[in-house]
Amino acid sequence: MDTLQAIARETGLGLDDAAFAAAMDARDPLRGMRDEFAMPTVEQVTADDGSDGGSDDSEPCTYLCGNSLGLMPLAARRRVDEEMDTWAGRGVVGHHRHAQGRAWIAYRTRVAELMAPLVGAQTDEVGVMNTLTVNVHLMLAAFYRPQGRRTRILIEARAFPSDHYAAESQVRWHGGDPAADVMLATPRSGEDTLRTDDVLQLLADHGDTIAVVMLSGVQYYTGQAFDMPRITAAAQAQGCVVGWDLAHAAGNLELALHDWGVDFACWCTYKYLNSGPGGIGAFFVHSRHHDAGAAAAERRLTGWWGHRAETRFEMTNRFEPAVGAAAYEISNTPILPAAALLGSLEVFTRAGGMAPLRAKSELLTAYLEHLLHERIGAERMRIVTPSDPTQRGAQLSVVFSESDFARVFAALSAAGVVCDERKPNCIRIAPAPLYNTFADVWRSVEVIRGVF
Repeated sequence: MDTLQAIARETGLGLDDAAFAAAMDARDPLRGMRDEFAMPTVEQVTADDGSDGGSDDSEPCTYLCGNSLGLMPLAARRRVDEEMDTWAGRGVVGHHRHAQGRAWIAYRTRVAELMAPLVGAQTDEVGVMNTLTVNVHLMLAAFYRPQGRRTRILIEARAFPSDHYAAESQVRWHGGDPAADVMLATPRSGEDTLRTDDVLQLLADHGDTIAVVMLSGVQYYTGQAFDMPRITAAAQAQGCVVGWDLAHAAGNLELALHDWGVDFACWCTYKYLNSGPGGIGAFFVHSRHHDAGAAAAERRLTGWWGHRAETRFEMTNRFEPAVGAAAYEISNTPILPAAALLGSLEVFTRAGGMAPLRAKSELLTAYLEHLLHERIGAERMRIVTPSDPTQRGAQLSVVFSESDFARVFAALSAAGVVCDERKPNCIRIAPAPLYNTFADVWRSVEVIRGVF
């Protein structure tokens, strides 16, 4: 808020005025990035199912749902079109000789090169395959080995359902009892979010019974960002393996997975990374787990795309692991989803990476928080996301009474303000710095204000 208040004093504009939002957008060094995206119109996002949405020349919608599905980068369409053209024009030859010099056989390498800086990883620590929960299972197959007292997987109590299901089924697969071996980190009574100190105390008290800690980088419901380096260090000091579900963190927070010493991580790419609905997943395996003698490397499930590229097509049926995370990949890269992701990652590169994006994101979310408090008020809503910018990403989760919740969400939808709901009474609003503006934030709150 200090930066916003300083700019308000400098410009002589009130923080609550639309003119202030316009002034912020005018000075935004990333304002040109919005032109890199297809922006749906109000007509399109309010159209009935089965309708094409009419004309596409109405005013742009206010899209604040990058936490669920990011907008389409224009570069994603270009890259997919190029792959379709190469398929049409070269067929199988495109695997080795490609019209744009992006041979399909090596496609995953280019994606990893652009992805690695966004998550603070070495290029050979990043892989691309499958989708998120499949990758979680593959990582747990390599890293979860219950032995003796150390049988538990620790997740947060309100983790995304798929993480619960994956942890429970992995425990059952190893002959355990999910009721005993899936440990839940729960907020204190009357609180919405987990305190870092409570997680650390839980690890101190029970760490010798925990095989794997697998929390979310950003909690999907509350928007809380966990203190990943502290929790990772504390868990590993207790002998636990540490993995992170980064579905809501990748492309949202500045990450340093290698330097933090994280053992593994998985994430989807269709939220803040804008790869399209159901886009290809990605994963991280720290370099210390790459050597053939590493325990995880011995236990990983393997497939032919994890074989060394140089000898893969010799078909000897003797597995020679590729270097790094690539050895954990199973099947050949699906080119069309990877092309969409590649186009998006190129946009991140043009934006200068995560540092400038995170700086803008903190301002956008702080502005949203300010307007909600000042123009809506605590008597009508409650923000469950932490106010500390180091403990959140772009998203604010706003809780209303159940009767107001229905009215507010209906008004936002009718006005072409796209965000999402989590029953019974939570609306998640997530301004994404690549394409959202301060005017978007101002307008969304103005629509909510109109309900009251």
